[in-house]
Amino acid sequence: MQRVSKFLRDVVREMKKVSWPKKKELTRYTITVISTVAFVAVFFAVVDLGISSLIRLILE
Repeated sequence: MQRVSKFLRDVVREMKKVSWPKKKELTRYTITVISTVAFVAVFFAVVDLGISSLIRLILE
């Protein structure tokens, strides 16, 4: 039990050292991640559609 309490004290001490982002930075980072994921999803959907159409043309 003593090891667990020491671990938790160490965790609290380390968390105080963390530099957390400000609200404006966090919003910017979140928008960047969401827009990047959306762009990649649309890109691969278009590529998949193109390859599927090409294969359908070849097989007909």
